[in-house]
Amino acid sequence: MPADREELLDQLATNSYDVVVVGGGITGLGVALDAASRGLSCALVEKDDFSSGTSSKSSKLVHGGLRYLQQGEIGLVYEALHERQRLLRNAPHLVRILPFMIPILTRDGVISRRIARALGSALWMYDLTGGWRIGKFHRRLKAADAHRHMPTMPPQRLSSAYLYFDATADDSRLCVALARSAQDHGAIVVNHCGVERVTHDETGQANGVEVSTIEGRRFVVRATTVVNAAGVWSDRIHAADTGTNPQMIRPAKGVHLTVPWNLVRNDIAIVIPVRRDKRSLFVVPWIKNPDGTYQFTYVGTTDTDFLGGVDESQCSRDDIDYVLEALNEAITTTVTRNDVTAVWSGLRPLVQPNTSHSAKTQDLSRKHRVEVAPSGLITIIGGKLTTYRKMAEHTVDQVLKMQKIRAKCRTKRLPLRGAVGYDPTAPVDDHLKERFGADAAVLLDMIARDASLGAPLIDGLPYRKAEALFAVRYEMAMTLDDVLSRRTRALLLNRTATRNAARAVAELLASELGWDASRIDHEIAMFHDICAREESAGMVSEAEYLSSR
Repeated sequence: MPADREELLDQLATNSYDVVVVGGGITGLGVALDAASRGLSCALVEKDDFSSGTSSKSSKLVHGGLRYLQQGEIGLVYEALHERQRLLRNAPHLVRILPFMIPILTRDGVISRRIARALGSALWMYDLTGGWRIGKFHRRLKAADAHRHMPTMPPQRLSSAYLYFDATADDSRLCVALARSAQDHGAIVVNHCGVERVTHDETGQANGVEVSTIEGRRFVVRATTVVNAAGVWSDRIHAADTGTNPQMIRPAKGVHLTVPWNLVRNDIAIVIPVRRDKRSLFVVPWIKNPDGTYQFTYVGTTDTDFLGGVDESQCSRDDIDYVLEALNEAITTTVTRNDVTAVWSGLRPLVQPNTSHSAKTQDLSRKHRVEVAPSGLITIIGGKLTTYRKMAEHTVDQVLKMQKIRAKCRTKRLPLRGAVGYDPTAPVDDHLKERFGADAAVLLDMIARDASLGAPLIDGLPYRKAEALFAVRYEMAMTLDDVLSRRTRALLLNRTATRNAARAVAELLASELGWDASRIDHEIAMFHDICAREESAGMVSEAEYLSSR
């Protein structure tokens, strides 16, 4: 691979590729890895940073989707549970089994005993559809056992609970592993490189994309086939190809709140009912302490139409109040807006149905679709994080079909970066091991050479200074936000602490990235602006926000 970014950009500008992928979210990165591992020459460009859109702002769950069974999406659940097992095998350092509990709150609760019996039947179907592959079946818990998993629940309302098993992963770390894995197989993968237009040959067929980079360079990336994997921005790329917006995407907003764990004290993921609209929210513990407790819990997600632009802040006061109301109805402690340490929101790129637009987003299918435009532009839309590999496989199958090439998919059993040599029982720092896998050895070597790099990057959070330097040396991080929002998840854990540490982190990165004092100030200002926009969006209602646009 090229030794530095300038060489990387030179290759992107001068070579021609079998396929160029637009979009550095989990789907686009999955396509790049699939294509490169099949032997295709592949380039990927991303306008911002890898996973900077929806793929860093999900619920961080690798699951089949129990509620999709209620919608009759048995095939989707089967596929997702199969893909869950592949991820557990191919990225064991990033994907871990997570127990989930559904409490049966029969007194003033959403779930009656009749519904509880139906839920038990649904869980058996979930197990038989593919949940059993995790090696554990669901089971019923007595009220006392259930209460121990979240002692802040009101015991007088708790009748019993169901325990079942799924998996969790840091979505952004998974994307970085995919990007590096694609590189390992020969793909040229570049972030901060946005598409300005799709280029065409004399017959009108798409043959590349014109891009502009963060450095101010502008050039054409030539390719036989162009793949549009831009998520909620897919319509925009389609418009860059045809000049028209097909409105294939219906963005659905998902908002999560982070709160101190000691206010909730759940030791596993809890599914809590929302009385207002009969939905459910996940309550997930985050960042485990050595004593078995946790630092944070996050709660989400909402699932509503988003009426603003896809580049705008998505969270509103209504969203925060909705999540807090549901959480406070399920616990005896009280969590207020002042307790919230961070908020994050993303837009799901749901496929716009052919039926009425009035259907609720929570009822829309999470199936994916591969579309081919008259120009030959291939667009992959819909889907969910868990099924990204299957989505990529179907997309590359279409690329090969158009190019009349045969090559077998290799990603079903392809370990991701950090998996080869990973030993979960090795006496190595658990934090680094579970974020970097076998590559934790590189960070430990950095710390051994310079003990100061073992110090906390941000007070009160688990990240080390070595992780920030590793991010720019090996993981293509180029901005302060890249490091604080995605290579680490500091902004999603504690916004105030992360903002307060922004200058110290920027000064640490400066020598690696060649920043002078002016660039340091610029990076800090940009990051503070991100924090300020998130805060201001959460202070107004959605109606007030839309009326001010």
